[in-house]
Amino acid sequence: MTTAPTDETSEGKRVRPAPFPIIDTDVHERMVSIEDLLPYMKEPFLGYMKHWTGWGELKYTHPIGGSRLDSLLPNGNVPGSDYQVLKEQLLDRYDMDYAILTGLFYPATMEAQFELAGALASAYNEWYVRNWLEKDDRFLGSIHVAPQIPELAVREIEKWGDHPQMVQVLLPIGSVPLGDPFYHSIYEAAQRKNLVVGMHQGNSVTTGFGQPRYYIEWHTILSQAFMGTVVNLILNGVFDKYPGTRIAMLEGGFTWLPSLMWRMDHNYKSLRVEVPWVKRLPSEYVKEHFRFSTQPIEDPNPQFMLRMVEMMESDELLMFSTDYPHWDFDSPLRSLPTTFSPELKRKIFYDNAKNFYQLPDSPKAAR
Repeated sequence: MTTAPTDETSEGKRVRPAPFPIIDTDVHERMVSIEDLLPYMKEPFLGYMKHWTGWGELKYTHPIGGSRLDSLLPNGNVPGSDYQVLKEQLLDRYDMDYAILTGLFYPATMEAQFELAGALASAYNEWYVRNWLEKDDRFLGSIHVAPQIPELAVREIEKWGDHPQMVQVLLPIGSVPLGDPFYHSIYEAAQRKNLVVGMHQGNSVTTGFGQPRYYIEWHTILSQAFMGTVVNLILNGVFDKYPGTRIAMLEGGFTWLPSLMWRMDHNYKSLRVEVPWVKRLPSEYVKEHFRFSTQPIEDPNPQFMLRMVEMMESDELLMFSTDYPHWDFDSPLRSLPTTFSPELKRKIFYDNAKNFYQLPDSPKAAR
């Protein structure tokens, strides 16, 4: 929601602690460059890096810049790549209890050289544990995988699934149907390791008619990919086959959810003969197996937002996120509508994520 330090605080100073404990479910740590991964790679893939050209985070140039202005560091580091700055601007400034790191490097979206994608995901996990998770016990981690070759993804889940700070498997949403049985071994492994599957917008998200011409188009309708993924996961029987599967939908918004549940339920009543493995109304799977991060949250009439939560028929579906360090960062002190009760705000800021990720209680949570 802001592109620079807001009037809630002057730059570099800690603000008044929020009245609730906070879990931020979407924080983007970054590498400075691909060279950070080289110590964690082996041949033949290490040799590939001599010719690495990489791929863009998005297929657009951000018209106002992709990051908060105060995260553009004078020393030239990439926003989100400096632990001390992230600690000061996010963890300490808002007195956060936990921050779930989701990265911004997604080999899962590579459209070719799938073995290389697996090697890059493996190297990123090694680098990430040593350079981020080990620096602060408030950080919680996401296992990066390459679902293009499911057995490679399962291998990473087996390797890192018991790490005490790893809480989810990250699957960027793009242009592939992640509910397809081809990917089901990933959900089986995540269930076995008691990990959430975090689904975040990736760098290859397209719309129903392909790639939009402008960034503002893409950013407005990227929720199409999240809607399609919810439907795809439910109707392909992921939750009937693996009932312990938990899905966190990250950075895709949520105001589209009530109408999607209504439409799925309506069609299921008439067409369920096509998917006999789906045993319940789709909306029931949503309420049990899905959670949705708040960012990017729209700014309509606050009464509308309260009604939106009421239409979801659950106060447990939303989890707070800032999307740090991006341009549309949502401050914990400014993002939730004034119409939300203290009880609802506490659930969104802390309780829903704590319960969904099955986290130990933070020492500050009793305040």
